[in-house]
Amino acid sequence: MLRHAEPVMGTVFSVVVRDPGPGTAAALDRIVERLHRIDAVFSTYRPDSDISRLDRGELALADCDPDVPAVLAACREVATETDGWFTERPGGRLDPSGWVKGWAVEEAAALLRSSGARQYCVSGGGDVQTGGGPWRIGVADPGRPGLLTAVLAGHGLAVATSGTAERGAHVLDPHTGRPALGFASLTLVGAPGTGIARTDAWATAAFAMGPDRALAWVARRPGVEALAVLPDGSKRWTPGLPGHLPAAGPADWRSAVR
Repeated sequence: MLRHAEPVMGTVFSVVVRDPGPGTAAALDRIVERLHRIDAVFSTYRPDSDISRLDRGELALADCDPDVPAVLAACREVATETDGWFTERPGGRLDPSGWVKGWAVEEAAALLRSSGARQYCVSGGGDVQTGGGPWRIGVADPGRPGLLTAVLAGHGLAVATSGTAERGAHVLDPHTGRPALGFASLTLVGAPGTGIARTDAWATAAFAMGPDRALAWVARRPGVEALAVLPDGSKRWTPGLPGHLPAAGPADWRSAVR
């Protein structure tokens, strides 16, 4: 078993590999390098990042890192898929973080696969991508720090959670520019093959939609499920979500990933 935690992007990215091989250590070095490079290019907190300079008009898109136009194109695709509930310009400022964080997890998972790993879990900032399995993924309770509101189980999971517990009301309604306040947290489980980048972006868009619109929208997407925790602590979910819940009782919910 190999475990690594890397502070980057204002959070901690964790890597767990159950079947490390000869190439795993080198892959981990490439993952660390890749994550810090993504942060250097896309951080909205670093004035010298490509995204910050592009937003200020100091850098042309053609002169940015090649990942920048690809990421912005992906953001526009998600905006279309979500009827404008996702945007790379929340509040008017260029900020593709709603895609980038999940994409960074996806990039790390791809590097592990290229090294031969098949049993792995990569997580960062509420986004989790697993390979192989089964894996058990804890969903934090937004109202009770240190406790879990549910555990999701399965193979090849893509799980993304947006919420207010760590960063406050940071998800904006793209139509009004005001914070979205309908959820305490919203967790999406992606369909097989969707990937964590798109699952994360959909979770951000759905969070902005509010409970009724979001759950109806998710229910129309084949294989995608949602678990919502409302500000009063009550829960709502899509019909297929129980298929991702293990049969074990609440005592097992105290384990996050194992």
